[in-house]
Formats: sequence, structure tokens, C-alpha cells
Amino acid sequence: MKAISAMLSFTLRFILFALLAGALNAQKSPVFQGLVVDTSGASIPNAAVVARSAATSASVGAISTVAGEFHLALPAAGRWTLSAQASGFARAEVSVEIPAAGLAGFTVTLQPAILAQELLVSANSVTGTPEIVSRTPGSVSLVDSATLSQSQVFGFEEALRKAPGLFARPEEGFSLRPNIGIRGLNPTRSTKVLLLEDGVPLAYAPYGDNASYYHPPVERFDSIEVVKGSGQIAWGPNTVGGVVNYVTPAIPDRPVGTLSLTGGNRDFFNGHFRYGGTWRGTGLLADAVRKQGAGARDNVRSGLSDFNFKSLTPLSPKHALAFKANRYAEDSRLTYSGLRLAEWQMDPRWNPFRNDHFYGTRWGASAVYSAALQPNLILTTTVYGSVFLRDWWRQSSNSAQRPNRSADPACLGMANLNTTCGNEGRLRRYYTWGVDPRVRWSYSLFGVRSELDAGLRAHFETQERVQMNGASPTARTGVIVEDNQRRNQAYSGYLQNRFFFGGLTITPGVRLEHVRYQRTNRLFNSGMGVTGDTSLTRAIPGIGAAWTPKSGAVTVFAGVHRGFAPPRTEDIIGNNGGFVELEPELSWNFEAGVRARLTRRLSLESTFFRMDYQNQIIAASLAGGVGSALTSAGQTLHQGGEFSGRYDLRNFLGAGHSLQLRGAWTWIPTSRFEGLRYSNVAGAGAIRITGNRLPYAPASLLNASAGFTHRTGLNVLLELVQTSRQFGDDLNSINPSADGQRGAIPGSVTWNGTLNVPLETLHTTAFVTVKNALDRLVLVDRSRGMLPGSPRLVQLGFRWRF
Repeated sequence: MKAISAMLSFTLRFILFALLAGALNAQKSPVFQGLVVDTSGASIPNAAVVARSAATSASVGAISTVAGEFHLALPAAGRWTLSAQASGFARAEVSVEIPAAGLAGFTVTLQPAILAQELLVSANSVTGTPEIVSRTPGSVSLVDSATLSQSQVFGFEEALRKAPGLFARPEEGFSLRPNIGIRGLNPTRSTKVLLLEDGVPLAYAPYGDNASYYHPPVERFDSIEVVKGSGQIAWGPNTVGGVVNYVTPAIPDRPVGTLSLTGGNRDFFNGHFRYGGTWRGTGLLADAVRKQGAGARDNVRSGLSDFNFKSLTPLSPKHALAFKANRYAEDSRLTYSGLRLAEWQMDPRWNPFRNDHFYGTRWGASAVYSAALQPNLILTTTVYGSVFLRDWWRQSSNSAQRPNRSADPACLGMANLNTTCGNEGRLRRYYTWGVDPRVRWSYSLFGVRSELDAGLRAHFETQERVQMNGASPTARTGVIVEDNQRRNQAYSGYLQNRFFFGGLTITPGVRLEHVRYQRTNRLFNSGMGVTGDTSLTRAIPGIGAAWTPKSGAVTVFAGVHRGFAPPRTEDIIGNNGGFVELEPELSWNFEAGVRARLTRRLSLESTFFRMDYQNQIIAASLAGGVGSALTSAGQTLHQGGEFSGRYDLRNFLGAGHSLQLRGAWTWIPTSRFEGLRYSNVAGAGAIRITGNRLPYAPASLLNASAGFTHRTGLNVLLELVQTSRQFGDDLNSINPSADGQRGAIPGSVTWNGTLNVPLETLHTTAFVTVKNALDRLVLVDRSRGMLPGSPRLVQLGFRWRF
């Protein structure tokens, strides 16, 4: 606590001193203002802009804003060399004479990067180049680095809500296990979403146990891509809601680094260091994060350390080899259970389980070989692997357990919780690896220009799952009550072809998934063990079209594809080795919309969607471990619209100022059970729920922000986050149950605010940010009992560039 207080005191004094120094400098320094654009004239955000004096060794740097603008307060007039670089573009350099009065309206145009760099960028991205995006027959969203840095995002729930269609539900208040849903799909553990990192599967077991108990911090990444609609069949296995790809920063061509330090209330500390450059043709980038603090409830405290390293070596102008490795370690005091109704009414942030603890460690690595075999033929091969170790020792898994070992004679109830009551250890080991070659071939057939994307993947998973029952609240060993090995072998391939008919692009495609399951229960039959295995094969077709008129300002798109998500290993093979008749999730997904870049500063996208499930799988129990299972829920229907837009108004309230408006609204009026449906709530199996709304599917999600940038670069951002009412169960109960797991979840509105102050002479940006500024108490979840969202968070810090 003393260290955090000292950090806050130092940061505040630094900001006040730097503001004064910057103000004094601004009175006598010429200001150099300009714009970074690509060859089409579109603004480029987050470009690194550096001016170096021709007379002295002085240099001043800045990062271009969302509108592509940069502001440099130079120490003196004279001749300066200006350089600019951004991800996917080659570095540009130009000599400029700066008069004493300053210079405004200067434009820097960046050219595409050399082929080897383009190959790597393409391999890491699921959206592709701007041309590919314009012809994509489905919804495409990008949360860029400028948006993330300007709002000083605290975690992934905040970041993902900036994209339309996404609902990211908080959990522990530290954004370490975001629950992500798309278009009304249940967000719990992000099981309905395909998560990628630089195009590589992020989940530790996407086929056998697609859950987000591991999730890297947002600081590791530079941007977020979201692809929905028929364009997502190039990835798998989950092709229902959408693909979310986290993109790490590009390696700079010159040595450059940043150091960020942030402190705040609730003992928050975040230290982030990044340094990279290119030496003798090889690019290197290292990134390290230490993040810690208290969560949203009592007796919840998280700490994580994350390290990421990547390299890029152009073997020739047409060949490149990239490597990436990372390590994540978490040590958190963290409980699994929510609150009962009476406990919530007593204190919504109360948590009696002070001895619950989570330990997690993950190692991951990947290598990508990219080659332009011919000018029209590109090959990319990715080899990846990871090891994830997770131990969660807890005394309750949901609000019906008070505590979970109440059957133990030494545990007579909550009065013995911290003395003679034991605990349960959920000990997991996940080993994952795979190889994923892909080709892109541009060709013409019968006079029709075409582009073929094709790929194969072999993916392997092994889960080692043990549950131990300990004899004390702090036990770290005990009696083994579960000992399972679960294995998956998945072989997939896809073929997708774009046919170009002038401004019209038609893209048919198909994906094939073959999954083998194996489960071994080592405790069955008095330790003799039993093994069961099965497999499934599914074809996933899709077709879409996109039309862009000659102006290129508007694209109209539509598509349909088969949604597919495999069942978990534990749900398709029983603990006795028997096969469970559980089909994969299957749906027909329809999408139509329009995206427009009406001017350089105004972009809009609107999408109508319909997801018609014939077999949605939902949870039949609340917590994992022994006895956990899923069940086929049958037919459901999701239907609605997404709307997003951005407008950058320059010279607002005076020359050099700008206003940035951004919004993302998701409207889902229909998210209901179809067919002959009965409740899965215990004791309510005879109640028909046809037509009821699906749990955790809010009808409205809104994220809107307004930012003002002064000509000096000072930026103020105000953000609104709205979530409409949800239901916590399939009965659509309004009144809460005694255990807190059923009932309505009221809608909420929260406000965030950020102030960024660039201090160019110090190569520093100072900032203050407030999350949940009005300190609203928000009920966010009932699945394991009632959970509150984060209280007001106040954080301040600085980012130093060197």
C-alpha cells in the first residue's frame, strides 16, 4: 500500500511539473502540425512521427491521432527531418523548413511496406488489407491502437465493448477472464467465440474445452479485429458468432521504446515496458507487463506478469520468418462463487471465501514462414504450441454451496469455513500444438479475375484434469476424486474463392472439420480405468457477396453460412467411457449490411443479422468439475442489427482543434427459444419456455464516445457504456431467487473519462482516467450467484517514449 501511495504521489508531481514545463515551452516553441495518410488519402492513426533537427541532435516525437493528425512542439525553427512509420507501411522521410511561426497542414504519405513485411502483417491479420476488407461479404470491425491508447483501457471488457455486436461481461473486476458473447450468445467463459492471437488459436483447448480461464492482458496488443458473417469460415472450429483476433504491435524499423507507469485506487499498479527495433535486417520486439491490484469484491486481489517476444527476419525480398514466444503467470486470491440474495443485500462486495486461490502459468510459442512463391501465389505456414497449468483451490463453486465441503463431518457450516472446513482443488494441465499452412492464389479463368484462399490444419490437445479434496481451508493437496485425461485430434481444411466482376465480388467457400475425441477416467472400476472415444465430421459451407461502386465509398454486402461449434470432450464422452448423443452446435447464419467511408473523416457500418440455431448447447449445471455437463437446447433464434460509425471534425472551435465522435450500438430485439422447449432450471422441467428470451442476451448494447483534441495535442475523452436488462435463467424470472442465481439483471449506464496531455519536449504523455465515474453499483452476473461490477476506478500515470 505504501509503495502504491508513493507511486501515486510521484506520478501526480511528475504530471504537474511536466504540465508547467510544457506550458512554458509552448509559449516560445514553433508548432509543427500535419497529417499522416496512405496512398488513397485515408488517415493513418498511431503512426510514429519523429522530427530531428538538421543543426543539432534534438528530436521530437509524437503518435498520430485517430484522425491521422500529429502535433510537434519544436524547440527551435530551422530545417528538420521528419520521419513517419506505421504498421503495414514503409517508413517515409522528408526534409522540412520550419519557420518561427510554425507550420500547419503538412501531409506525409506512407507507401505499403516491402513484400516480406506485408507477408507477415497479412499472416497476423484476419481482416487483411483495406482492399480485402472492402470486398469482405460480412461485418468487419477494428478497434485500433489509437482508440485503445486514447481511452487508456483498463481491460478487455472495456476494449471489446467498443466493437458492435460484442458483449463482454465482467467477472472478478480485473479483466483476467472476460466473458465474451456475440449477437446474443451466452458470454459465460467465452465458449461461443473463436479467440485468436495474431491469427493463431488463443484458447488452450478450442476443440475440447473452449473456455477463457487464460486470457492475456490488453497491454500486450496493438489492435483488435472482429470478423462476423460468412467470411469467418476460414477459421475454426467455432464459426457461429464471430472471430476475435488480437494483434500484437508491428516491429519498428528503428530502435524505439516506451515505458508506462500507472497507479490508482484499490491498490492498482500497472507497469508496461516495450522496446524494439531492426538490427542487420532482423526485427526484434520485447514487451513486459506487471499488473496488480484489488478486484471488485472483498478478499479478491490479482497479480499477473506477462512477457512477450517476437522477431522478424526477411530471408529474402520474397521470404520471411517470424517467431514469437510468451509467458504469462498469475497468482490471485480469487473465489468462484457469487453471492446469495441475503448476502448481496447485506453488502454487494462481500466475499467470505478469503482462502480461495488461483494459480495460472502459460508458455506459448509460434513460428510463421511466409513466402511469395510467385507474384500471384503466397504461402504462409504457422507452427504453434502452448502449455497451460491452472490450479484453483476454492471452498465454493456457486452460491448454493455454503461451503462446498458441507458433507464433511469436520465442516458444520460457514462458522467453520476458515478453521476445519476443507477445500477443493481443480488442477488442470493443457498441452496444445498444431500446424497451419495457407495459400493465396490470384488468377484469371475465362476472363474472370479470381483470388483463392485455401488451408489445412492439424491440431492436437491433451487435457490432464485432477480434482483433489483438501482437509483444510488452505490445503494444497488432498484426496483425488477426479483423474481424467481428455485428448482431441482435429483435422480441418477450407477453400474460399473470390470472383471479381467489376465492383461485384462473390465469395463461395466451404470448411471441413473432423474431430476425434478420447476420454480416460483413471479412477473408474476401482482404479482399473476406462477409456471411451468417438469422432465427428462436419462440412461448413458459406457464400457471400459484396458490391462496391466505382467511387469506392460504399460497400453493400450479404452472406449466409453454416455455423458450427463442437461439443466439449467431457460432454460427448461420459465419465464411464460411454458415448453421449450430443450433436455439435449447428446454425444457419444470415447477414446483410452496408459500410461506407463517405469522406476521409466519416465512416459508417450497418448490419442486419439472423442466427437460426437448430441445436444450441447450453449449460445444465453451473460450475465445472465432477458432474459438470452440457445439454442440447434445441432451436433458438437471434435477430437484430449492428450500427457503428466514426466522425473526425477538424478545425473544431478554431484552427488546429478537432472533435472525434465514435459509436457502436447493437440491437437484438429477438433472442428466444424456438420449437417445443422446456426449462433446464432444477425443479422446473415441466414448464414450457418456448418464446422466452435467452439468458444473458441484452436487447441493447451501446458504446459511444466524444473526444476533443486541442491543437497542442491535449485530448479529453468522454465515454458512455449502456447495457439493457437481461434475464439470468430460461424462465425469465423477474424476482431474484434466494441463492441469487435466478432473476432479472437490471440495465445499467456507466461513464468513463480520460485526459491525455502530450509533453513532446519530454517525449511523454501524462494521463488521468476514471472508469465508472459515477460509482454505479452494477449487477453483472447471476450464473454462480450475484456478482458486482467494478466500483469507480481512478488511475493516473505517464507513458514515456525513448
